[in-house]
Amino acid sequence: MARLAFLGSPAAAVPSLRALVVAGHEVALVVSQPDRRRGRGGALTPSSVKAAALELGLPTGEDLGDLPGIGAELGVVVAYGRIVPQALLDVLPMVNVHFSLLPRWRGAAPVERALLAGDGETGVCLMRLEAGLDTGPVLGRRVVAVGDRETAGELTGRLASVGADLLVEALAGGVAALPAGDPQLGEPIYAAKLSPEEFRLDWTGQAGELDRVVRLGRAWTEFRGQRLRVLRAHPGDAPADGGDLETGMVETGTVENGTVRTGDGVLVLDEVQPEGKRPMAARDWTRGVRPLPGERLGRGPAGAR
Repeated sequence: MARLAFLGSPAAAVPSLRALVVAGHEVALVVSQPDRRRGRGGALTPSSVKAAALELGLPTGEDLGDLPGIGAELGVVVAYGRIVPQALLDVLPMVNVHFSLLPRWRGAAPVERALLAGDGETGVCLMRLEAGLDTGPVLGRRVVAVGDRETAGELTGRLASVGADLLVEALAGGVAALPAGDPQLGEPIYAAKLSPEEFRLDWTGQAGELDRVVRLGRAWTEFRGQRLRVLRAHPGDAPADGGDLETGMVETGTVENGTVRTGDGVLVLDEVQPEGKRPMAARDWTRGVRPLPGERLGRGPAGAR
């Protein structure tokens, strides 16, 4: 078994941390992002990884400068959220569990970018960490099919579990038995962090594209000057008599189903959250607001800008 350092922050990194402990490895230090103020009360809350480490009785910290003095053989990085400097890697070699099939989707948002692109499959790579952005040689990989209706959260959860298994398998023989790894082959594609505007639903787009934005988990539009979050939706069949409707208009004939015209068909809203209110079924929202003929999402009445 190995003496390790662990670097990670979000919930997706927790399965790997727990798996290492269950496998009998000694985690000498867990480094995570600083506590942040969350919720209405603004109380300081630890990251998911830090919370799990405290539950497991593991020492925690926030300073990468503490790592050289703990006697670790290897650092394990899973969605840490910061670049590890080369000077530290020269002292403590590290491996990284990355949620994509490298070199496709290097960077901060590999799961979201794979989903937005409509990829039929993605996966997990275990790579040796370099100072470059996800450029290191690959020690192992697992391919994962993307479900037709899978959300980013659901896919991330599955990849986190697969990544934990891949990590434990690779370390079964100890750090000395880890292979050098194979160079990444193919054209790199970068997964930049998504901007808030990318979660805004553009009703001139295709229904399938809008559906994938909704499946990211933070989709939004506007109605009567207020933000409306779209929590769940699915592409539907456009009614044959709806040819005169413009994009973004709610189908008045099916108002209780929350059906919205898109660039190539319709998107059926299943669950929404109006600004300042709790999530609700889309049919309840449409019954309450009673969209007017020609009124649309994303803009005001027909012709308004």
